[in-house]
Amino acid sequence: MLSRYLQAALHRARYEILPDEGCYFGEVPGLDGVWAKGPTLESCREDLAEVIEEWVLLSVSRRLPVPELDGVRLRIPEPV
Repeated sequence: MLSRYLQAALHRARYEILPDEGCYFGEVPGLDGVWAKGPTLESCREDLAEVIEEWVLLSVSRRLPVPELDGVRLRIPEPV
């Protein structure tokens, strides 16, 4: 389920070139604070995937809401 969520997030990602910095910038609308920069589009995308994973794990560990993306929802069971 995590890999499907990651793919949905990457599918929504938006990228742009930052000409002043000479690098790519990527972010995922709907996931506040999730962004990455890299010298190439591919490196930016790889870094963004890692940031998404870390953001999800941190959110789950702190029991923060993780929004549904394109019909993909992470279900976190309540502690027993």
